[in-house]
Amino acid sequence: MKTILVPIGSSKKSVNTLQYAIDFATISNAKIYVIQVFSSARATGVLKNVDAILEKEAKEELAAILSQVDSKKIEIKSAVIKGDVIDIIKKACEELNVDLIISSAKLSSSDSSIYLGEVVGGLIKQTELPMLIVPKGYVFKPINTILLGLRSGLIKKEGVLNPLKDIVALFKAKVNLLHVITPNNSLEDNSLHQDFEEIADAVFNSENATVYQGILEHLIEINPDMLCVIRNKRGFLIRLLEQNTIKKVDFESRIPLLVLKGNL
Repeated sequence: MKTILVPIGSSKKSVNTLQYAIDFATISNAKIYVIQVFSSARATGVLKNVDAILEKEAKEELAAILSQVDSKKIEIKSAVIKGDVIDIIKKACEELNVDLIISSAKLSSSDSSIYLGEVVGGLIKQTELPMLIVPKGYVFKPINTILLGLRSGLIKKEGVLNPLKDIVALFKAKVNLLHVITPNNSLEDNSLHQDFEEIADAVFNSENATVYQGILEHLIEINPDMLCVIRNKRGFLIRLLEQNTIKKVDFESRIPLLVLKGNL
């Protein structure tokens, strides 16, 4: 994980997220790209230069965010770009060979009932990169224990677990795998792929209606520093397939959440 991209939203949350990314980069020796995206506005009459105004405001906000973090001598490159947020970030990830996106759960939404906002939800759906989602106000600490929660024990894409393996190697972390058996599981889902068995230091089985319910049942017992899930049409991503957001009643993590690309 040598290249990290941090999309910037509102100032207060972005300072916290960027500082987390910097602290993470001190362990992985990564460089960081920070992107602030502003949308083009259609206006007539007096505000013909509205795009220039929006760009100026975005640059000022980005400069203010950068001034409030401790860079710790990490290489940070930043840019303000006009366009659709998801399209811009996807393109930047491809051009910059990004290994990991670190983001807050919501870049703009003020709805307190929402866990993942539309932009972050859209990125999870539309990119092939792992995303590390940082809770509001969360301060970086070493990742010693990881809880990997999954419904299906199948792996259909090569390299799905590579980002998790990288983090395990970086922090010498232990992985507790929670295999949640739901009513929708097939017999194949209930088996466990060899790659899961190899990365797990301990394996737990749980019968619950959803992966989230299984995680809640074991969260206090395992007390992880990071939660990891795999996006899946019938798993973590099911709500995102219906809409680009996830409400807190359906899923929420108060520790960093690593979302891996899965079987879409």
